[in-house]
Amino acid sequence: MGVSNKITAVLNFMALLCSIPIMAAGIWLASKPDNECIHSVRWPVFVLGVLILLVSLAGFIGAYFNKQGLLALYLFCMAALIILLLIVLIFAFTVTRPDGSYAVPGRAYREYRLEGFSKWLRDYVTDSSNWQKIRVCLADSDTCPKLTENYITADQFFTAHISPLQARCCKPPTACGYNYVNPNLWINPVYPSADQDCLLWNNDQNILCYNCNSCRAGLLGNLRKEWRRANVILIVAVVILIWVYVVACSAFKNAQTEELFRRYKQGWV
Repeated sequence: MGVSNKITAVLNFMALLCSIPIMAAGIWLASKPDNECIHSVRWPVFVLGVLILLVSLAGFIGAYFNKQGLLALYLFCMAALIILLLIVLIFAFTVTRPDGSYAVPGRAYREYRLEGFSKWLRDYVTDSSNWQKIRVCLADSDTCPKLTENYITADQFFTAHISPLQARCCKPPTACGYNYVNPNLWINPVYPSADQDCLLWNNDQNILCYNCNSCRAGLLGNLRKEWRRANVILIVAVVILIWVYVVACSAFKNAQTEELFRRYKQGWV
């Protein structure tokens, strides 16, 4: 195995290692209750990580056994995957840039307005057919029941850093002035007309505020928070992959040159 092929093999091993945090980020995103209920955003990052793993493995084998055709295929596929990963990153940053959160006096958590998020995300969750499926999924999850296990008194709950989803789906809007009984049970609103969601609140554990626009906003708040964290890993990975790809291209060209010189010395050319 020539020097250039050795370099290419090492670089492909590095690319293979880069696929691991990408897959890990994909699994982490898919494990979140909000992503479990939105299938279209659940697995794309993990699938990209698996494809990068397979392509890197093919490149490693091609470099180790000096299979020039396999290396050329690797370079083509890796370029396509890097471009696809960049598109996912740009799209994720664009749609998660607006932040619909606002501070609530006397509360450690923040609440969210649907109007504060990107139009694409708003349109997706406000679509009646999409939201009906998401709503059923959220109601079947343990997102809200967990609150009653962790917090008993009002002071405990109001000083808790609960998730955007819990802050908007599991309780009525603070502006309504409901009185706290437990995290999922609120009574006697003081300002029932303060928000259109005030009248949609229901103490039935299968309803709560799942029909509220504020719940949709909480879902988007969760998505934004999680994708922003995952994007950090993806940015680091894509920078390393681009560097690996550029060096691998140079090594591939050098390997072809070495092969021509070898053939020339042997009198084949």
